[in-house]
Amino acid sequence: MKSITAIIEKGNDGGYSIYAENQEIPVFGNGLTEDEARQEFESCLHEQAAYMKERTGVTPKWYSEKIRIEYKYDMTAFFLTFPFINVTEFAKSVDINPSLMRKYKSGLVKAGAKQKDQIQHKFDDILSRLSIVKF
Repeated sequence: MKSITAIIEKGNDGGYSIYAENQEIPVFGNGLTEDEARQEFESCLHEQAAYMKERTGVTPKWYSEKIRIEYKYDMTAFFLTFPFINVTEFAKSVDINPSLMRKYKSGLVKAGAKQKDQIQHKFDDILSRLSIVKF
């Protein structure tokens, strides 16, 4: 099964955009909600592959009928989508300087791969701990 990573962004207008992380995949989705953008992205993915096959006679290397899409948020979209998460406290819980995390949130600075891995690892730990909470 082929896999595509798609990046979710949230615009200043409140809408969402999704694009393939691999720049060789010319597919985008937009919508007022995240679900709308995902549906459009997935629909466009299939349509683009069909179009490319029609034009060239070959199915694109990146495409499969049973393609798996992994969605990722950019930092700005994450905090805009989940505004109830306090950036400063989140930064402290993942061992990142709060000032730096606010820059990630605003899009002034982009986290490097090592920093993203550190944040993801700590975030996964938080999710694991939350998954056992019962009220």
